[in-house]
Amino acid sequence: MPTSSSPPAPARNWFDQGGSAYARFRPEYPPALAAFLAATAPARTLAVDAGCGNGQLTQLLAPCFGHVIGVDPSADQIANAAPDPRIDYRCAPAERMPVADGSADLVTAAQAAHWFDLPAFYREVRRIGRPGAVLALVSYGVLRMDEALDARFQAFYRDEIGPYWPPQRHLVDTGYATIDFPFAEVAPPTLEIRCDWSLPQFLGYLTTWSAVRSAREAGRDALLAAFAHDMSAAWGDPDTARTVRWPLNMRIGRL
Repeated sequence: MPTSSSPPAPARNWFDQGGSAYARFRPEYPPALAAFLAATAPARTLAVDAGCGNGQLTQLLAPCFGHVIGVDPSADQIANAAPDPRIDYRCAPAERMPVADGSADLVTAAQAAHWFDLPAFYREVRRIGRPGAVLALVSYGVLRMDEALDARFQAFYRDEIGPYWPPQRHLVDTGYATIDFPFAEVAPPTLEIRCDWSLPQFLGYLTTWSAVRSAREAGRDALLAAFAHDMSAAWGDPDTARTVRWPLNMRIGRL
């Protein structure tokens, strides 16, 4: 629906959530994803999660493997990961992972590969992977909501916040379909992420978007306030849980 240029401000600043927002609001991957990846790997000795962030997929892999290493260049992200005796977090880029040669049964990159120097990352995967090891690039597409909310969200995503996404976002929107992937591919199952969220949780998730941060830095807080106002009006009671879904996209390859 169209919005005025100066809407009434929402009751709170939904887009001011603080530095721990990523750990608090990012949606969790379904257990079926980890089960599929573990079943596809040649063994379950070691999984390496590159660009692991605060360890969402890393933690899901932990019950399926003897040992899991999460690698991320951000010390802040790793600091927000929940400790787990089965997981070893290491601060390093995906292109130079501190992992022994030929040791990994599975290498994953969840919602991260679009930031990598892919040729350098692929060299690292071949270095650390054992024969037959599996590489999984995982991403989730544009979310969908209840019909009463979805049209307003899609307009925000496409037309309003869209110009503030970095170019790499296109790779996520297409499910990594256009990237070079020089591995023998394995067909992935059809999976999705599903969350039942309140309005604060939904808008908190949006604070983790790089596009939202860019819009705020560009002085476009009014754009964000207009969207929050419209969603608040359509949502009703902000504590009401509404279903949010993301399709999971995967490129799975075997070394």
